[in-house]
Amino acid sequence: MTGRGNQASIDSARRRGDATLAGHAGDEPAARSFLGDPDPEVRATALGALVRMGRATPEDAAAGIGDPDPRARRRACELGAALPGADFASLLGDHDSAIVEAACYAVGEVRDALAVPALVRIASTHTDALCRESAVAALGAIGDPVGLPAVLVGLKDRPQVRRRAVIALAAFESPQSTAALRQCLSDRDWQVRQAAEDLLGVTTGDD
Repeated sequence: MTGRGNQASIDSARRRGDATLAGHAGDEPAARSFLGDPDPEVRATALGALVRMGRATPEDAAAGIGDPDPRARRRACELGAALPGADFASLLGDHDSAIVEAACYAVGEVRDALAVPALVRIASTHTDALCRESAVAALGAIGDPVGLPAVLVGLKDRPQVRRRAVIALAAFESPQSTAALRQCLSDRDWQVRQAAEDLLGVTTGDD
């Protein structure tokens, strides 16, 4: 059993290598031949190969986004704006937190304003801090005023979320965001304080 398992791993690694080479060589038929591979990592590599050569289609994007394996779905999100016609927002409700985090990154990169309500929900209520952090960053990238309250909520979260939130405030020009930045000058985390200083153009003298 172990021997067969090892051989299957070796065969999958070989196919991933072939899919990668197809991307570098611009061999679209070869890359496409791996899109239906039984190994999700091979399918993900094939999708990346098509993106590399600029031959990925919206249909390819839909297949990657809808892949039954989370590894393939995450890879599709990681391709971001390079993957044409991808509905990354559809994955913001995924049951896998790693997918939600990656989808937040992707919708932020493509600046999908229709995703703002879902991002607000994730930033405000998701149990995974990495998802909240990624959602806050996406709200900053999109810059829709509707997202500001959720970014302000992020300023009361864990340090890594607060760091994202203070940077996200740069996208919102309002008295409320400026006041929030001033409050960040006294944050417990020095990186939050430093970011606020940089955005406000002030120096507090703290180390």
